[in-house]
Amino acid sequence: MKKLVLAMAAGILSVGCIQAQSMKNTLKVGVLGGVAVPSENTAANAGIDVAYQNLVTPHVGIGIATGYNQFFGKKNTLEGTTLENNNVGLVPVAALIHYYPQAKGIYVGTDLGYGFLTGDQKVAANTDVNRPNGGFYLKPELGWHNRNWNIFANYTKVFTSGDEGAIPVGTATQKYNVGSVGIGVAYNIGLGR
Repeated sequence: MKKLVLAMAAGILSVGCIQAQSMKNTLKVGVLGGVAVPSENTAANAGIDVAYQNLVTPHVGIGIATGYNQFFGKKNTLEGTTLENNNVGLVPVAALIHYYPQAKGIYVGTDLGYGFLTGDQKVAANTDVNRPNGGFYLKPELGWHNRNWNIFANYTKVFTSGDEGAIPVGTATQKYNVGSVGIGVAYNIGLGR
C-alpha cells in the first residue's frame, strides 16, 4: 500500500512539474536598487517591482508593470548655497515586453509607460520650487533568467517636461532628475496557462 501511495504521489508531482514548466502567465515580484544618474538632486534608489507577464510565444512576454521606487535626496551645493533635496517616490504604470532567446539564460526587456512622482511637493526643503508630478517612464533591463528567477541590471528614468523642478541659484541651475542605474532580482510566480 505504501508503494502505491508513493507511486501516485510521484506521478502527481511529475504532472505538476510538467504543467508548471509550460505555464504562460506569471506574476513577477522583485526588489531593486541603484545609484542616481546624473546625481544633482538624488543619491540612490531602492524599491519593489510587481509585474504580470504573458508569454505570447515561447520567447516573447508582454504584460503590465508597477511597483514603488524611493529615490533618496541629497545635499547639493551651488555657488555657496546648499540645497537640501527631498526624497521622491516613483510609482510606474507601464507596459512590459521581454525577449527570452532560450528557456534559461540571457534576456532583454523594457518597461514603458508613465511614472507618477510622490512625496514632498518641494524639490528641496529650503526652496519654493515644486517638483514635477511625473513623466514618461522607461526601464530597460538586461539579465539572466530561469523558470523561477530573473536577475537583472537596469536603467530607470522618468522624463519630466522642460525645466520643471529645476532650481536656479545665481548663475547656476540644479536640474531635476529621477533616474538611476542599478540591479535587481525578481521571483516568478506561475499563474497557469
